[in-house]
Formats: sequence, C-alpha cells, structure tokens
Amino acid sequence: MSERINITLPPKTVRLLERAAPKGTRSRLIAEAVEHYLRSLGRKNIRARLKEGAIKQAGRDRTLAEEWLLIDKRE
Repeated sequence: MSERINITLPPKTVRLLERAAPKGTRSRLIAEAVEHYLRSLGRKNIRARLKEGAIKQAGRDRTLAEEWLLIDKRE
C-alpha cells in the first residue's frame, strides 16, 4: 500500500523526472530511487565501519607480531 506525501523539488529535478518517467509511473521511480539511495548509504556506512575496525585491528596485530618476533629471537 502506498502513502501520499507532498514534496517540493527544484525545477531542474522536475524536468528530469518528467523526461525519465511518464505520468503515472513517477511515484514508482521516486520510490525506487529513494530505496537505492538509502541502500547505497548503508553500504558506505558499513564499508567505513569495516575500514575503521581494520585500522584498529592492524595496530593490535602489529604489536602481537612484534611480540612474537621477540619471543622467537630468544629461542
């Protein structure tokens, strides 16, 4: 089921929308575009969090490797 909302778009965006989707299909196009955009934001957020975690873990991993090298040299 759909819900009606009122939005305001810049004239340039309206012209692009009119060219891309004939009347009667605009709601579907806008819904798909919004869903695509939000999924994209989610992926970017996940990538950023993974990168941040990897950077944090890299420091820990390096410290562990250095400690193991010291132990290995003692033997």
